[in-house]
Amino acid sequence: MMFPFFSNLRKSRSRLHVTTLFDQDTFYPAFQKTLRTCKRELIIESPFITMKRINLLLPEFRRLQQRGVKIIINTRPLEEHDDYLRGQAEEAIELLLDMDVKIFFTGGHHRKLAIIDRRVLWEGSLNILSQNDSCEIMRRIESVELALEMINFVKSLRYMI
Repeated sequence: MMFPFFSNLRKSRSRLHVTTLFDQDTFYPAFQKTLRTCKRELIIESPFITMKRINLLLPEFRRLQQRGVKIIINTRPLEEHDDYLRGQAEEAIELLLDMDVKIFFTGGHHRKLAIIDRRVLWEGSLNILSQNDSCEIMRRIESVELALEMINFVKSLRYMI
């Protein structure tokens, strides 16, 4: 006899096509590789933004822009950053806005995720646009169904209008 919990777990796992875990050392090379496959849309939710991470990702963002990819970033309002991080965020946001990246601000924001072409979902504890010196995890999930579920759950559709 199978317990109902395990039966439901098996059914829900079948929705995951491919899933892989990354840490702070392996995330960025894998994320950049995934960005190179992006054709239409990139959504990033990261509460903080630093120039170190923007400088790392800016070449990828420029390539995406040249290919006509829409880039959307949701982060904390500037007044929710301490003085040092506020200056970093202001400088980075200015660079991104000059590239026509769409920036949205959500008070109390603390989500860390990225959705690529509504088919690849990255989620975990790593601040994609600011991670510096911390032990983190990120999961990469290839699933249109789960990417759309996340878009609906965090109400990302408001960014796409």
